[in-house]
Amino acid sequence: MPKPNNFDIPRPFYFESGNTFTGSRDSLNYKIVPKDNNFNVSVWHGFICSDLAEMEDSTEFPISEEGFQNMLQWLETHYQKGKSE
Repeated sequence: MPKPNNFDIPRPFYFESGNTFTGSRDSLNYKIVPKDNNFNVSVWHGFICSDLAEMEDSTEFPISEEGFQNMLQWLETHYQKGKSE
């Protein structure tokens, strides 16, 4: 079964129901929390849970297909940046 995207993040309807999602890709960790019709996205590196980690960056995108695609691009940028460091 093909991956829905490089981060295995569920489609926007998952978040419309108020679900939070946490995942990782290699050393990049991310947490997505729906709030006020937005994806609130945070990233960090390391082997520590999101509750204890110091977030390296965070932003928000509207919960929509366009916002979802922009969020994936933002995560990809952080992923590539981590690979080059």
